[in-house]
Amino acid sequence: MNKETATYLKGKKKQLLEAWMGSQIKDAALRDDLMSVSELQQQSDELLTSLLKAFTSTQADNVDSEGYENTQDLINEISISRARQGFSPRETTAYILSLKEILSNALVEQFSSNPTVLYQEIISMNKIMDSLSIVSMETYIKGREEVIMRQTNEMSEISTPVIRVWEGILALPIIGTLDSARTQVVMEALLEEIVATGSRIAILDISGVPTVDSLVAQHLIKTVSAARLMGAECIISGIRAEIAQTIVHLGIDLTNIYTKASLASALKMSFSMLNIQVTRGAQGTQIGNKGFGF
Repeated sequence: MNKETATYLKGKKKQLLEAWMGSQIKDAALRDDLMSVSELQQQSDELLTSLLKAFTSTQADNVDSEGYENTQDLINEISISRARQGFSPRETTAYILSLKEILSNALVEQFSSNPTVLYQEIISMNKIMDSLSIVSMETYIKGREEVIMRQTNEMSEISTPVIRVWEGILALPIIGTLDSARTQVVMEALLEEIVATGSRIAILDISGVPTVDSLVAQHLIKTVSAARLMGAECIISGIRAEIAQTIVHLGIDLTNIYTKASLASALKMSFSMLNIQVTRGAQGTQIGNKGFGF
């Protein structure tokens, strides 16, 4: 892009911004539920100002040059923000490409009488704006990945609640498939609660685990071993008939781990291990504590 073109565009900033805003507002895909028109106006003004300034730099055709540093920072900020707000990839890319159309129209108006110069400047403009749209999309993808990762972590934390069912007894119902990443979350949550409550028993209920293979069993064994190092004993409950058959068929050794068919059975065993006696009185169940200790 030559200096004459850059100077011309910079002098028409107000008209360019008005045309760009008009184009965006008329677009049926405008997400006014995610961003107000005033916010869009401010965002567009800042980006256009920075871009027109970059056009006047010594390396105007190179978006990786120092002159485009502020412009790229703004595009990165806008793309990350839109990814977090819930804009689609198409909407984010269209934001940059809509400015490309406005700038191209301005060049046609200025150089319509000189087709050779017009062709050269259009090619230069397309190269710059296409490169910036790629920058926008790459940043948007990174932003979406961050959102997905955060949501995944939040879901993992929500799906692995550690419940204090009685003094000295914790229960951790596991729902879904156990993999290495989720096992780490389960283990950390359990160990933190063991330390915080001083619990002596931890019940791992796998009623909600669809299948147990050798990998899932290894994850459970690691969790039990970690809890034991913290001074707590683990009981695995929810061992259904099909899971028991699978464990036997795979030759998985769980002989050193307490296992029960149901959470109720595991809780009853926990009371026994902590010398807590449960008796039924005249008005319902009464629990007497004979003292702690295995």
